[in-house]
Amino acid sequence: MQLGIRLHDTKKLPIEERLADVHNLGFKCGHLAMHMVFPPTLPYTDEALTPGLAMYLKGLFAKNEIDCAVLGCYLNLGNPNPQQLAQIQHRYMTHIRFASWLGAGVVGTETGAPNETYTFVPECHGEEALNAFITNLRPVVEYAEKMGVVVAIEPVWRHIVYNAQRARRVLDEIHSPNLQIILDPVNMLDISNCQDHVAIIEEAIDLLGEEIAVVHIKDFDVKDGRLISMGAGLGQMNYDALIRFMKYRKPFIHATLEDTRPENNVQCKDFIQKLYDEA
Repeated sequence: MQLGIRLHDTKKLPIEERLADVHNLGFKCGHLAMHMVFPPTLPYTDEALTPGLAMYLKGLFAKNEIDCAVLGCYLNLGNPNPQQLAQIQHRYMTHIRFASWLGAGVVGTETGAPNETYTFVPECHGEEALNAFITNLRPVVEYAEKMGVVVAIEPVWRHIVYNAQRARRVLDEIHSPNLQIILDPVNMLDISNCQDHVAIIEEAIDLLGEEIAVVHIKDFDVKDGRLISMGAGLGQMNYDALIRFMKYRKPFIHATLEDTRPENNVQCKDFIQKLYDEA
């Protein structure tokens, strides 16, 4: 695997210095969410995402021997407001075009909620929300096909695509090689199912394995009746199936740590790397 990190989980530095720091920590790839790492003086509006900016960033990544594994665009494709949805779809297409110049592995996204506030409601898990999401995602993927870019959706319990079965349906209905999966096992967990997390991971690998392009790695614990996510190795996650999957079925896959902090980035990296080396 090529083990990396979300850039916004690292020290708050200018992007040039931040990438150098990520390299010095021993990471091989990064997850770039522009709004989380760009300073206020560096816009990331649609009109700002030019080939020049993309190639400047591409040069920084290359200089520091880091792949841009994921270009994040986490907007609500379940939004029922037609005007807002059109703006969101346009934003995705802008990111897709930018990713083609940047050389990002995938444009990553989660799967939204059927409201304007992007908040969980029971209807997230209903058929109407899923059908609307597929309809809204389809033109985005079609644009990705034109640009030669992969869009990767990430199942999340509190969103519309909340488990592996729903993700499989989206993949089958859109049926495009430019639609893939980011597997984040913890994001498919809730207080109601976390005790079954090993089976949930195994099911996701079984149903989605061929299309898994990137893995997000974090941990979880239960506190005061709530599921809390945290850096790898700090909770109760069993990583065995995930590590074997990456090592023996996905050579050199991009795998990025999440929910770490500058104080434990290296600790979490070393924990995962040791599991991988010993698998």
